Amino acid sequence: MAAPSALPSPATPQRGPFALLNDEPVAERGADLLGAGAAARQLAGLLVASRDSTPFTLAVDAGWGMGKSSLMRLVDAELAQAPEVHTVWYNAWTSTGADALEGLIKSVLMRFDRRVLRRGLARVTERRALLRAVRALSTVAAGPLGVAGLVDELWKSLSVNSQARNEMRGAIGDLVKEWSETAEFRPRRLLVVFIDDLDRCSEETVLAVCEAVKVYLDVAGLAFVVGCDRSALGPNGLLHDLSPAGSAFMEKIFQTSYRVPAADNHGVKDYIRWCARTAGVAPLLDDALVELLAQRSDRNPRRIKRLVNGFVLEATLNPVWRDFGPGAVIRTLLLQYFYPDFYRMMTGPSGTVDGDVVAEFRAYREVRRTLLAAGAGPSEGELRTARDFLARYDLLLPDPLGASGEAVLAVLERQLPNEFPGLVVNPAFTSLVDELTARQDADRLLLRLREGPLGSGGEPTRMSREWAPVWQGVQGARVDGYTTGFGPPLAWPGDGGYGFPGGRPGAVALPQPAGAQPSPYAAQQAAPYPDPPAPYGGGYPQQAAYLPGQQQAGYPAQAGPPVPGPYPVPAFDVLWVDDQPDRKGVVREVLEALGAQVNHVPKSAAAVQALRNRTPDLLISDVSRGSDHSAGFEMVERLKADGNYDGPVVFFTIRRSADREERAAALGASLTNNAQELRDLALAVLREHTALPVDTAADEATGVVRPRAPARQRPVVTTGLHGLSVLWVDDVVASVRELAMDLRREGATVQLADTERDALDWLAAHRVDLVLSDITRDGDGEAGFVFAKKLRDEGRYVGPLGFFAGRINPDREARARAVGALGVTTDAVVVRRWAEQIAQELR
Repeated sequence: MAAPSALPSPATPQRGPFALLNDEPVAERGADLLGAGAAARQLAGLLVASRDSTPFTLAVDAGWGMGKSSLMRLVDAELAQAPEVHTVWYNAWTSTGADALEGLIKSVLMRFDRRVLRRGLARVTERRALLRAVRALSTVAAGPLGVAGLVDELWKSLSVNSQARNEMRGAIGDLVKEWSETAEFRPRRLLVVFIDDLDRCSEETVLAVCEAVKVYLDVAGLAFVVGCDRSALGPNGLLHDLSPAGSAFMEKIFQTSYRVPAADNHGVKDYIRWCARTAGVAPLLDDALVELLAQRSDRNPRRIKRLVNGFVLEATLNPVWRDFGPGAVIRTLLLQYFYPDFYRMMTGPSGTVDGDVVAEFRAYREVRRTLLAAGAGPSEGELRTARDFLARYDLLLPDPLGASGEAVLAVLERQLPNEFPGLVVNPAFTSLVDELTARQDADRLLLRLREGPLGSGGEPTRMSREWAPVWQGVQGARVDGYTTGFGPPLAWPGDGGYGFPGGRPGAVALPQPAGAQPSPYAAQQAAPYPDPPAPYGGGYPQQAAYLPGQQQAGYPAQAGPPVPGPYPVPAFDVLWVDDQPDRKGVVREVLEALGAQVNHVPKSAAAVQALRNRTPDLLISDVSRGSDHSAGFEMVERLKADGNYDGPVVFFTIRRSADREERAAALGASLTNNAQELRDLALAVLREHTALPVDTAADEATGVVRPRAPARQRPVVTTGLHGLSVLWVDDVVASVRELAMDLRREGATVQLADTERDALDWLAAHRVDLVLSDITRDGDGEAGFVFAKKLRDEGRYVGPLGFFAGRINPDREARARAVGALGVTTDAVVVRRWAEQIAQELR
């Protein structure tokens, strides 16, 4: 038998004209694009001039993605020009707990020369009677040691016991004094220690770093520059459990701080253009799109980079965009990043009663205006439109309107997605939707976003001319800038290395070098451009929405539940009923990440048959199937009435409305459109399941022994918090995440917001039944009260509100009463009590 011939190696992909941007901080003066260089020069000058004022600690304060690390790197570059100044960097995020104290102190000691360290080690050993016996050995051992070895020996001596730690600051002070006070530099040399990412660390690590800075390294000759979001280190942040003494200690850490300002609008536009040039897509972003990105990114450099990267990825990988232009990509990305719930409905199945949630929203906006009309009143055409729209929800247009119009609107909004009432009064959102739907090809675009690209099975399409500018600037590309085919608009063909003879179909063909032969590997591949697997939400691939503190539904956490004890976790069986499983693949991803065995069936009849064969631990169902928009509810009602299933049920649906939530609650079920919530609900069932008594009787049909929970003793997911919508405002969401998870497990929807802007955006787009807030932010001990008063005064939120803080005093309680709050508490049990009370009132 002849040996099989070896497969030829695939060709190496060639470097194309498009690239992704990194997220590294700026480290060189010439790379500064947002004007931080001027501030860096001033800060560096102040540090050099303040050598005689050491020790001190300066905080470089800014929110997520606003350029803290870049400014610090630029300051370091400026200090490199001063021979009397040395620098050292320490990333607090790389250490944990007590290791951070040792790591920071060692990083400082490593900056001193070998001669200074040897003398310091000798002094330390001389001071202690207990160590005299080993002095000679230490000194001899120090002879061949390098700096790292000397630092290790010195740390062992300084940390050997409590007495040594008490003397550590003096010993380090002697070292720094010997190093800094030289005849060459007057008044002294300066060592600047840069500490970055402190606000990303755990409470234990933050305290260890601060202990090192204030207790052991607070000596003349050292200056610390700490990059952090000060609000994250406040009493309502990571350190909310500190005692009053601990809080007072933290307030002494920073002598001063510099708040990094947002870049000016002109500088931000130049930065966007630079990002576009670097990524190779500058010809596609005209002034209008640059202005759009500047406005919608809040002038945040990291957010801008991620939007540009998202644009490059979509245009090079997603065939949907070949028929549409860059403006459609940018606006769709903005919807996806900033309004993810609406985007999921827009691109997913069954998002609306007629399949087009955008049309439904725009019609609702017009009907709402009609129902609330005053004075001259609406026209006959507007009344007719309202009458037709209301009829779809079994509602009648009142005559006259007046107060009756408001009542009908309230009933209507209970049937509409929960997001609609907030989004309709959000001008940023409505303008974005209007811009997208104003396109002549809007209907076709929305269809493609829901159903994915046409694929190679149909007629090849001609690429939109809106992509022509970028190809006209590429050497060797076709002059007309577009071609016929199926692929993404910016797919780079190379020499066939992607597996397509002559390059990827649908992309511009480049001339082959003389004598070049097609790749033999490419010749084996099928020529048509393959359809990508349909992601959750249609053909438009999900990207992560990069907003601080906001939970996204597209990507479930992968960590499974802990295995209890040494015993294996019993099988976790889930029956999933959905007529469009490929469009909701996230359900299977979430469940399988938890180790579940998923049995999918498309219809109610198949679900009944599956239940006869095997009782699952959890039933997950859609709501709409085809034109029946209550099929899931009716199926569960019949299952319960017939006694076929009485276990936990979760409805996973794109469309989430108050009426649907109430109907699910009436069935003792949960309803969600969020992957993280689905995971939490499934995990709660799994934990209950693993703790239940086990019946190991053999299955009559198969003879297989499997652990089974006794009938009618299975856990029910929902509790008294089902249907409750909570907005939790805290500038350090990590400090309240576990409490929020507890509320979610009990059936509540909890949105975490780490800035007032995020909170206002959420309030504008969603129904909220309870607002929970911190009090101190960014060192401002009244920030929470001021924000609450703003909500009340401006009518943005007038419902129940409570403060969860690190401490309570009479003044805080009085301020809470002044804004009509439920109170101030440090106890999670009280928060739960508030939530239960409001959930009961809602029912």
